[in-house]
Amino acid sequence: MIAYRSSLRERELLGLKDLSASELDSILLRAAYWESHTEKRAPILEDRFIANMFFENSTRTRFSFEMAQKRLGTQVLNFAAAASSMEKGESIYDTVRTLESMGIDAGVIRLKPIGVLEELAKHVRVPLINAGDGNNEHPTQALLDVYTMRKQFGEIRGLTVSIIGDVKHSRVARSNLWALRTLGATVKFCAPDSMRAPELEAYAPYVTMEEALNADVVMMLRAQLERHGEGILKSKSEYRAQYGLTVDRAKTMKSHAIIMHPAPVNRDVEIDGDLVEAPNSKIFSQMSNGVPIRMAVVERALR
Repeated sequence: MIAYRSSLRERELLGLKDLSASELDSILLRAAYWESHTEKRAPILEDRFIANMFFENSTRTRFSFEMAQKRLGTQVLNFAAAASSMEKGESIYDTVRTLESMGIDAGVIRLKPIGVLEELAKHVRVPLINAGDGNNEHPTQALLDVYTMRKQFGEIRGLTVSIIGDVKHSRVARSNLWALRTLGATVKFCAPDSMRAPELEAYAPYVTMEEALNADVVMMLRAQLERHGEGILKSKSEYRAQYGLTVDRAKTMKSHAIIMHPAPVNRDVEIDGDLVEAPNSKIFSQMSNGVPIRMAVVERALR
């Protein structure tokens, strides 16, 4: 059973960096409960209202949260910045405070600016759940990734996980780093020089592509080529040649190793299309696991 918290700050989920192993484990265990739940809906939160506040585009995360919320019976309000008073100049803060004033019990929020979410949380009186915060954190994505690994290997402690690609701009890489280290895994990064986050090197070394493939989990990140304008990063074919998970490279992986990717996937750029649904790929399993993870996180926030 998940440990339900009475404190507002203990029910929100802004990131994983400061969560303990027991808190992470509690969420993972509750997700396993919801995954094993035979009925599609378990309306235990019918009297609760939750707002999905996406100030940045999203497909998988937004629909996964909405599916989780509706399975729990919550009353869901979906906010889209393009159809709101933000078009008239309203600030993110005023938008969130407006929804809070209308009586929501929790909010799921995705933002581009870094640091805004943490400031918002100081001023609102409902728990907030981070659905992607600039290139800072994406906690529920990392939770579903860790959940996928634990289902595959039984436990996280002792695993070696390589995260390959645009680490610099990746909130997924950061949240996975914090969660995996807390649970006892070894994390390695592999990235072109311009895609490295030097501040993370104290926690995970940057290694060659060859060494990165010698891992239990090979996690490819989306090649965010639109953020780069020079050299190798200007060419998809050259990026694939040097940092892509090709069919030939995949043959050098350990026999028990799995392939992961937070999606959206650029097929034949950071990963060959033939590998996306290969037997050792867990990419679509990750997406499926997002629903029970987010059920556990939403329940944690509202009970």
